[in-house]
Amino acid sequence: MNVSVGLIEKQSAVEVELTGVFTDTSGKPYSPGRHRFTSEVTLTPSELASCAFALDDVMIGIGFHWERKERQVFRGAFRLVKRDAGLTVINDVPLEDYVTSVISSEMSASCPLEMLKAHAVISRSWLWFPKANPSRVGTAQGKALDSHEVMRWYGREAHPDFDVCADDHCQRYQGITKAFSSTVAEAVRATAGEFLRYNGAICDARFSKSCGGITERYSTAWEDKDIPYLESIYDGPAASRADSPEEWIRSAPPAYCNTNDAELLARVLPGFDQETRDFYRWRVEYTPEALAELISTRLGANLGPIRDIQALARGPSGRIYRLKVTGERNHIIIGKELEIRRALSRTHLYSSAFVVDKESGRFVLRGAGWGHGVGLCQIGAAVMANEGKTYREILRHYYRGTTVSV
Repeated sequence: MNVSVGLIEKQSAVEVELTGVFTDTSGKPYSPGRHRFTSEVTLTPSELASCAFALDDVMIGIGFHWERKERQVFRGAFRLVKRDAGLTVINDVPLEDYVTSVISSEMSASCPLEMLKAHAVISRSWLWFPKANPSRVGTAQGKALDSHEVMRWYGREAHPDFDVCADDHCQRYQGITKAFSSTVAEAVRATAGEFLRYNGAICDARFSKSCGGITERYSTAWEDKDIPYLESIYDGPAASRADSPEEWIRSAPPAYCNTNDAELLARVLPGFDQETRDFYRWRVEYTPEALAELISTRLGANLGPIRDIQALARGPSGRIYRLKVTGERNHIIIGKELEIRRALSRTHLYSSAFVVDKESGRFVLRGAGWGHGVGLCQIGAAVMANEGKTYREILRHYYRGTTVSV
């Protein structure tokens, strides 16, 4: 099976650098070097293993605090489609090659083997789930309980021209840009064709960078639906919960993802992710005026200088999914977790698991975790693997009641 991955969009022309010989659908060969295209074309490599194509200025981490442009290199076919909005570059690549790239892009190729195996299984499952469940694919959804409320979550968008995009919106796919290793190849080979299943069906295997010590339930981040294998669990070997989510966030209890092991983090996180070291517990602060400007820019709501921020509803990990922000002129209620993270930052807050203090006229947000926290915790899973847990044990820990099979 091939996977089609959307890489970049351009207005009028795309430049690509070829390594090795490619041919178009008419049989015309394209020699190594730079080529410029302004219309639809499909280029197939003469040899999959030795041919590649490179693109400059590929944007990664779109909208997040690590957003940047990179030169990236890909194997497989280069396909250019033209729509009213412009040109889209698509990479058609075999499924297992796609999985190999994802687990080397989401994490580092130097990760412990069992972590890479676990990620290969969930990346394959996440990709395949919408093919088996097309009704679960959709665009952003929302509802309003009154005129002051924004309640929005973001479904798995159905891309019309390709299966998945290449950035964090889907799964990170950076071709062969990131360093591969024999360990990555072994992880993909050892789990080839394996999926995470619940009652025999392939799972919607969600994951995030760091749960903050407790994973979150599915309905906190997306539609109000219970998914048995995406419930909240403590990210440690034994139960350990605080009396309240607020108390949990203010403390730093032991958990798999509560690690300061610099050597391990250097092995498991890609270079740009290593810039974020306060993923377990973090802090940001705003003046009332700066916060009002953010709300106005992100949501179009003119509240005036902010007077109060109040969590109206939290999930079991402490992640807020209904937040009331009151200003001198008006108030607004924001949800769900990703919309809150977007509204209170110029990029994204690390998570919506935070408590609010007022100090010297400023709002101080003290938070926990990095990402939505649902499903597998990547840093926690890496720590588990480093402690000798197998990939099946890791998956059973984060997705209760599941099995792994072809």
